[in-house]
Amino acid sequence: MYSIVLFIHVLAAVMGLGAAFGFPILVRTAKTAAQAKYTLQLLKNLEVLPKAGSITLLLTGMVMGIMQPSLFSQGWFISSIVIYLVTQIFVVGMLPKNMKAQAAILENHTGEELPPQYVEISKRSAKIEGITHVFAFLIIFLMMFQPF
Repeated sequence: MYSIVLFIHVLAAVMGLGAAFGFPILVRTAKTAAQAKYTLQLLKNLEVLPKAGSITLLLTGMVMGIMQPSLFSQGWFISSIVIYLVTQIFVVGMLPKNMKAQAAILENHTGEELPPQYVEISKRSAKIEGITHVFAFLIIFLMMFQPF
């Protein structure tokens, strides 16, 4: 049974993280206001993948901990959970607000040039996404190598 939960856990990571890592690439391709509007709508439609993957990761991680309680005494396991929770502050708290602000800016914008406010928020979002990607790599490293 543990192997099945682990498989679902890995599948959720691929599904959720794969999509999330692609988001910044999509955003950078938008060069006009119309492209940016389309990109934001596309990201909104695709965000179900990282959300479902993230929730599944947490649930399956906890199930694996319940199935093998010794995991809760392992530093790498506890650290992974803490880093995951910190990452959620960025992913759930900050990035959606930025996307809403960008959409609002584009809603009131005329012309095809990207508004400076939109570009500024994009830069902030890129920094936040960079932080979350570092956290994701760190979690993957901890789970893969279990260094402590």
